[in-house]
Amino acid sequence: MAAKICTFICAAAFAGCAVAGGYKTAGIVEISTNDTSLLVSYTEDKIPHFEYFGKKIKSPKYFEGNQSVTQSDVGEEAPLYSERGGKNFLEPAIEVIHPDGDLNTELRFAGAEKSVSADGNVETTIVRLADKKEKFFVNLRFKAFRKENVISESAEIVNGGDADMKLRKFVSGYFCIRGRKYFLTHINGNWANEARVSEAELTRGITAIQSRKLVRTTLSENPAFMLSLDTPRNEESGEVIAGALAWSGNYKLEFEFDEFGHLNIIGGILPCEYILKKGEKFDTPELILTYSPDGAGRATRNLHDWARNYGVYAGKSPRPLLLNCWEGVTFNVNEPVMREIMDDASKLGAELFVMDDGWFGVKYPRDDERAGLGDWQVNPKKLPNGLAGLADYAASKGMKFGVWIEPEMVNPQSELANTHPDWIVGFPGRDKPQIRNQWLLDLSNPKVQDFIFGVFDGVLKSSPNISYIKWDANRHLESVGSAYIAQNEQERFYIDYVRGLYNVYARIRAKYPNVVLQACASGGGRIDYGALKYNDEVWGSDNTNPFDRLFIQYGETLFYPVKAIGAHISKTPCRNFTTSMKFRADVAMMCRLGIEMRPSDLTDDETADLKRAVETYKKIRDVVCEGDMYRLVSPYDNRNFAATAYVSKDKTRAVAFIFCINDKTTTDRPYFKIGGLDADKKYKVEEINCPSKLSPQSGKVLSGEYLMNRGVNPRFRTGALSAVFELTEVK
Repeated sequence: MAAKICTFICAAAFAGCAVAGGYKTAGIVEISTNDTSLLVSYTEDKIPHFEYFGKKIKSPKYFEGNQSVTQSDVGEEAPLYSERGGKNFLEPAIEVIHPDGDLNTELRFAGAEKSVSADGNVETTIVRLADKKEKFFVNLRFKAFRKENVISESAEIVNGGDADMKLRKFVSGYFCIRGRKYFLTHINGNWANEARVSEAELTRGITAIQSRKLVRTTLSENPAFMLSLDTPRNEESGEVIAGALAWSGNYKLEFEFDEFGHLNIIGGILPCEYILKKGEKFDTPELILTYSPDGAGRATRNLHDWARNYGVYAGKSPRPLLLNCWEGVTFNVNEPVMREIMDDASKLGAELFVMDDGWFGVKYPRDDERAGLGDWQVNPKKLPNGLAGLADYAASKGMKFGVWIEPEMVNPQSELANTHPDWIVGFPGRDKPQIRNQWLLDLSNPKVQDFIFGVFDGVLKSSPNISYIKWDANRHLESVGSAYIAQNEQERFYIDYVRGLYNVYARIRAKYPNVVLQACASGGGRIDYGALKYNDEVWGSDNTNPFDRLFIQYGETLFYPVKAIGAHISKTPCRNFTTSMKFRADVAMMCRLGIEMRPSDLTDDETADLKRAVETYKKIRDVVCEGDMYRLVSPYDNRNFAATAYVSKDKTRAVAFIFCINDKTTTDRPYFKIGGLDADKKYKVEEINCPSKLSPQSGKVLSGEYLMNRGVNPRFRTGALSAVFELTEVK
């Protein structure tokens, strides 16, 4: 069924509305969800403005009669898409060098049109802007996801002239908010320490979050943010705007606290020179936005709902519980060991076995990280029956089978590097730095795209029983250069690399729509909604220490849904304190549960604990992965405890995870209030995934009102303990 389309000029509906600053509004374009409004206006002179983003306004006539108490000047009213030129002195969203050398752009409103998806949930509004002088156009595309209360913005930039022009900046979205104070929350860190949460009050000037690494762009800073207006971030109160850029390459988020007290937010690709040829169009990635009048928790739940429905590949499908062998054997892959681990994995209840690095390379065997990368032929000495032999064996054990690849990279010691030096990123006469003994392949080159697709295709063709691919990327960009791109256009490499990656992803999805694909980039280096459009999940971090994972998963799930984040139980020693298998399992069960070890290394007690955890998770997986998340106690706010709850959409079931995260004996016996329940329902409380109960409330029936206002008490007596409570409605 085709979408309904309506083209209009808003002046007909809202002609003559008076607006602050001494000019008259000729029209207002309303973009709205069930609970949110984003308003765009334009004057009689067709000057477009960003009016408002926040709580739903039932009629845009709210603005009628507004009077300015300060002088009328540029910056007093927010531009819709800030341009370099005219009277504008704010940070631009678009910078252009026109064919005649003109550095100025002055965009004017040229019309708008709407279309609605067949199910009525997604309304797309295109606001058309045209330069006063040149044949240069910007079409802003707003998508309103009504039920999810999310609005995305992107731009189509069009060179309608007869000569090439240069783009210097071309962001996805620009919007303005007005408050007394602004508090910025974002997640940052480094390898094995990803997604640590930072919050700071913004001061006058420009604050930026950016990455120029091209690959592994989210290991340090993530292209996502929360803004709390007037007061610091609170879970269940206060105005919060959350956003995330759907792009897997270089990006920049800018927050300009201007002289008028406004906060202007810009998000998009990191500025670089891009030659836009005559007649060419340039599409920016989407900037995803949501508004919450009820604190950060609701903003997170909005993003999670949107992600499961629209932002993550196969977001409504269940995720398999897997066992990955990396931490158990590293590169020491061979057929007998893989079969042994699969035998044990099936006994534990795993649904999928993933063979990690070390299975390929003939002339240059992949025995460590120094050789073989790029030569994707099975090593017959390690796997005499090939991938098919192992995949078939997994199927005989009732499991699916998955394989690790790293197709964007190449070792200098490889047949590929010897055969195709022109495929390696670098400029003639310059050194090609190595990271982890790797070079980067030039994905801007269609031949390299074909090769990488061929790697994936070759693995999947080897057996119909292969249904999962872990796609890794263990280095970022340093020295840049492409033999494929023209010498005078080398900067477009930063964009064309990502476009090449997405092109490969799209080809894979066209041929293999049901294969589960994980984006892993040294752990959390590719956690963004650009990658998640094609990937079922991401690998949260190479760090499986459960104490650290509490902090990492807390940060990542601020913006990204739990079902798309892989979290594994391992035997990696904790540098902080000793933790039980139960504690490790309880932490991992808060996301997509997996196991990462060689099960034969476990004691009998550990094996029993692990098997119980797998059985428990399968019973609560739907609530954890599909329910609403409520952060009860942050590990950042209380260094003794952390707690999170998941509540089913119909509020008939809930699961609460509670952790004592110090390493000392404690006399503190707090109650943990469970958010999101129905006050009028009665729930049976059961402590699960434990051989013995910590809480005297386990087995009791309590009201939702009691549980939300009083809570549960696990009665921890020592540190490094955890408790999981399942709540089920009793009629």
